[in-house]
Amino acid sequence: MNSDNQPSNSKKLRPLPRWIFMSRWLQAPLYIGLIVAQGVYVWQFWLELIHLLSMMADNNMTETALMLIVLGLIDVVMISNLLVMVIVGGWETFVSRLDLQDHPDQPEWLSHVNAGVLKVKLATAIIGISSIHLLKTFINAASYDEKTLLWQTVIHVTFVISAIAIAYTDKIINSVHKPKH
Repeated sequence: MNSDNQPSNSKKLRPLPRWIFMSRWLQAPLYIGLIVAQGVYVWQFWLELIHLLSMMADNNMTETALMLIVLGLIDVVMISNLLVMVIVGGWETFVSRLDLQDHPDQPEWLSHVNAGVLKVKLATAIIGISSIHLLKTFINAASYDEKTLLWQTVIHVTFVISAIAIAYTDKIINSVHKPKH
């Protein structure tokens, strides 16, 4: 360590590169905004759960209605999980290290997160969320016209194909950058 509490092998950046590198902190308010959005989803979850409990207390619920409300709760949880991946993974990848290596609650995936891994995880989460929406639509298919059912299915299949393409591209990129043994 030198007198500035910086590792002695660290290279001091020139002013322009230092400003460019510091610009990553402009993303901090964006991640804080996503944390606020996560709070909104927590609120939404509790409202839907209270709605479910009140309908059950009134003994006024069909199996289909119960299934749709529970799928709505699962949807909120999956979107919240997506937010956590974006907040934690994005901060770690693009802003600053969180230094969670010895923390007992460190997510397993965070130890090997990079932009490619984050994209694949996000694409997978989006497919899960889309699957829940599609399942809700098909459970309540009588309420939708054929065109809506078709387009929701096409959009879901597009998400699946996109996720496969992202994962395959990431695999190709990683295989090119790994040294051959």
